[in-house]
Amino acid sequence: MTATIDSIATESTAHTLKAVLFGSNFRQEHSSWRRLISTEPFRRPADRTPDERLSLAYERLKILNSTLDSAAGTATDPRALAALHEWIGPVDPALTTVAGIHYNLFLGSLLDHDGDTRRDLSDFLRLRRIGTFLCTEVAHGNDAVAVETTATYDRARDGFVLHTPHSGAQKFMPNASPAGGPKTGLVAARLLADGADHGVYLFLVPLTDEVRPLPGVRVRRLPARLGSPVDHCLTSFDQVFVERDALLGGEHGRVGDNGEFSSAMGNRRRRFLTSIGRVTIGKISMSACAVGAARATLAVAVRYGGHRYISGPRATQPVPVIAHRSHHGPLAEAMATVFAMSLLHRRALDRWEAQAGTATGRAEAERLVAVAKGWITWRARAVIVECRERCGAQALLEHNGMADLVAGAEAVITAEGDNLAIHAKAAAEMLFAAPQTSQDSTPDAEPGDLADPRFLGRLHTHVEELWFARARARMSGARNDGPLDRWNAASGPALRGVEAHAHRQAAEAYAHAVAGLPEGPARDRLAQLQRLFALRWVDRNSGDLLAAGRLTIDQVNTLPDVVERLVADVAAHLPILIESFALPEEVLADWPIAGADYADAYDDPEAAWQTAAKTEGER
Repeated sequence: MTATIDSIATESTAHTLKAVLFGSNFRQEHSSWRRLISTEPFRRPADRTPDERLSLAYERLKILNSTLDSAAGTATDPRALAALHEWIGPVDPALTTVAGIHYNLFLGSLLDHDGDTRRDLSDFLRLRRIGTFLCTEVAHGNDAVAVETTATYDRARDGFVLHTPHSGAQKFMPNASPAGGPKTGLVAARLLADGADHGVYLFLVPLTDEVRPLPGVRVRRLPARLGSPVDHCLTSFDQVFVERDALLGGEHGRVGDNGEFSSAMGNRRRRFLTSIGRVTIGKISMSACAVGAARATLAVAVRYGGHRYISGPRATQPVPVIAHRSHHGPLAEAMATVFAMSLLHRRALDRWEAQAGTATGRAEAERLVAVAKGWITWRARAVIVECRERCGAQALLEHNGMADLVAGAEAVITAEGDNLAIHAKAAAEMLFAAPQTSQDSTPDAEPGDLADPRFLGRLHTHVEELWFARARARMSGARNDGPLDRWNAASGPALRGVEAHAHRQAAEAYAHAVAGLPEGPARDRLAQLQRLFALRWVDRNSGDLLAAGRLTIDQVNTLPDVVERLVADVAAHLPILIESFALPEEVLADWPIAGADYADAYDDPEAAWQTAAKTEGER
């Protein structure tokens, strides 16, 4: 009876924490993707070449598309796109890349700009043609507003001529080859009309048929990149003509029936940002992908640590490696971070959906999405690398699943805006904004309690304010040699301020989640994770907090012991916590080290011990 009660309590705790991680609407938002990756076509293949794995990714894309009620509905639903990335990311990073490009950047952009021209999208909705997105160039990455591919309006033919003027203007990295089927791209090009440069817009351009590039289009595969195989290419154009309706126009710019250009936006940068607006949802999707990958590696590491036995204090009593503090400590802290990543991802997604409709709200929501993307993907890499190390040499082998995810973490750090670049942009926006006063800026009259989440929240706020205050002081004290010199003086502490802002947002999301749970084991588990996450950050900044009078000497001295107790508390419940990730057993079974019988993956049917066993059985 006790075992049954314990089992029910464990299941209830995992179920409650699953709702914390995924939201209250798991069935509608996540269950279909979870069910999809559990099916046979998504099982991990054995011993396939990179080209075979690439073909498999496109085969899976078509299977995925066939399960959708509406490809257009998925492309226009940020929650559906985020959930797609969250679940398929750990299973097939190559599929995640091509699916994200097709549904979000390509199809989503077409649907967002469909006001002027009702295009026939049936080929793209049914995947008779696969969409890709050609924005960045060899010489233009984060400064994509400066791309040099041109689209010159030809009045005589009432269309545009796309051209690549030099090597640096080749489109860099999109999946533009015929692999998987015919491709069509949205090409970011500089719209030139009557000798005037109107800025960068998107143009719908067929790129390949089933076997080769179309006339005037040159596509060359790039060298293999780290991680899962994707047909990344260099793409260039030699006087390629497209009809006038190939321009994805709107209020930000159009060429009318009279051949005249018009725009409601005078600023060319704003026109460009409007054209590539889907990049924000792409950042949300990258965060989701990183969260899913971090959860998967942590689940595998915890399971492997529980059934990988090593010699104990007594040779006759082996112990699981996870019994050691040196092993379970990093995993416990990774668990606190993974929950923080998940909660911040949901917070950014919710904020984007709630505020994207207003000018002020949209800017703030976009900034939170960018900050969250950078922070989450960096944290994901740290978690994935830590879990890989905890699984030793086994995790370096592709069949155990982690190798692809280590490389995948590097990819999402750069995709949809390099992390450092988008954090620098956020830092500048927050730095030049008027300093916000907060009641949390005033030191407590009495020393706070490290067990009080509200006190820990005030410490988070102070750390953020401190770094931005330092950045403003550095900027004011800089030599007045120009804006770049002033920014360089301030950028270091300003970037630390953005990091602190992300930590505060995650801590607030934690506090909100804990407050929303009833008393019981699930709330206890989440509160322990919340405190561990918060106190690790406080510990890192304890010197500044002590100097500012926010912490006492006794509190600073006590911090290591408090953290150690929390690590022990969290480690004791790691198996329950990974159950809340809701990873299908079919997926975990694809990674041998996730199972207690992992050694069987290396058995040799022709070995001497097998022969001996057969002989013994025949006697």
